[in-house]
Amino acid sequence: MAAPAAAMHAKSDSEVTSFDQSTPPRSPRRPLYYVQSPSNHDVEKMSYGSSPIGSPHHHNYYHCSPIHHSRESSTSRFSASLKNPRTVSAWKKIQPGQESDEDDDDQNSFVSRDKGRNVRLYFCFALLFVVLFTLFSVILWGASKSYKPEVIVEHIVIRRFDIQAGNDRTGVPTDMLSLNSTVRILYRNPATFFGVHVTSTPLELHYYQLKVASGEMKKFHQRRQSHRKVVTVVLGHQIPLYGGISVVGGAKDNIENVVIPLKLTFKMRSRAYILGKLVKSKFYTKVQCSVMLKGSKLGKPLKMTNSCTYK
Repeated sequence: MAAPAAAMHAKSDSEVTSFDQSTPPRSPRRPLYYVQSPSNHDVEKMSYGSSPIGSPHHHNYYHCSPIHHSRESSTSRFSASLKNPRTVSAWKKIQPGQESDEDDDDQNSFVSRDKGRNVRLYFCFALLFVVLFTLFSVILWGASKSYKPEVIVEHIVIRRFDIQAGNDRTGVPTDMLSLNSTVRILYRNPATFFGVHVTSTPLELHYYQLKVASGEMKKFHQRRQSHRKVVTVVLGHQIPLYGGISVVGGAKDNIENVVIPLKLTFKMRSRAYILGKLVKSKFYTKVQCSVMLKGSKLGKPLKMTNSCTYK
């Protein structure tokens, strides 16, 4: 019984030895590494099962598979994005609740540039408006100068003229003159786009350097392209002569024979509000008329058409 057993054992050893010699030695198995993903779990199983476990090319096939490369590249990109975020949104996703100082600086610089641009635009618009308004005002002002008002003294009526003996305020005896007259003036505003406010200095009658009468003209407003006649009373009451009008001394009793040269002077001012009170224009007219007082013409109008000068 022992011999057959030994033979069987020897046979099995020889068979094993022959089998080992005919079969090439197997390389040691390398450990496998798996990267599990919820979305590609089945794909990994299929790629692993398609190659034999004992194949020497299994390890190389796994490393060269497109799935492995795509996972490795995506993983590296994600890691790089964690280390060096390139956008503000990525940084906020990585660190919620925190803001980047560089982002704040960029936003502040953008806001400051935007404000500066708006200020420049407003300044340019304001400057343009001022320039256009000034140009328009100058044009209106220049156009208004061609519409100077017309002033014409039509006539003067001396209603009363007498000389009486009297005393001045200090009690010095002298001749006293009284005169009552009215002056009619034609005023015309030829302007087509503005009215005028008219005032005047006192109307005065002089005998050389001696003032014998004066009167105030009422101020008025004259509409555009219109005219009016202004009547002003010029009075002189108890004016001491002190021998100034010597020619009258010999004609006290016969006033009709009196002839006295007088001079009427006044200055009219016309103020035009072209564009409210922002644009105004002024016109001045200086009037000087020669009046020949005749005792025989008392109460009658003396025409002044050719006796006045206007400046």
